[in-house]
Amino acid sequence: MIVDIGGYMALSEKLLDMLVCPNCKEKLTYDQQNEKLICEHCKLTYRITNNVPVLLVDEADKID
Repeated sequence: MIVDIGGYMALSEKLLDMLVCPNCKEKLTYDQQNEKLICEHCKLTYRITNNVPVLLVDEADKID
């Protein structure tokens, strides 16, 4: 479920509780302002495109 908050879309808490990093299976942190999911363990960010998380390791960005 996706919720409209203040003019932009936000992923629901229920969905966020189920999402894990496809690389290490650790819980992801949601950066609502930048529309990204962050894996602190792997130091990767996953983009959200058209309100759909793109959880592909090959398309993730490294955190510096």
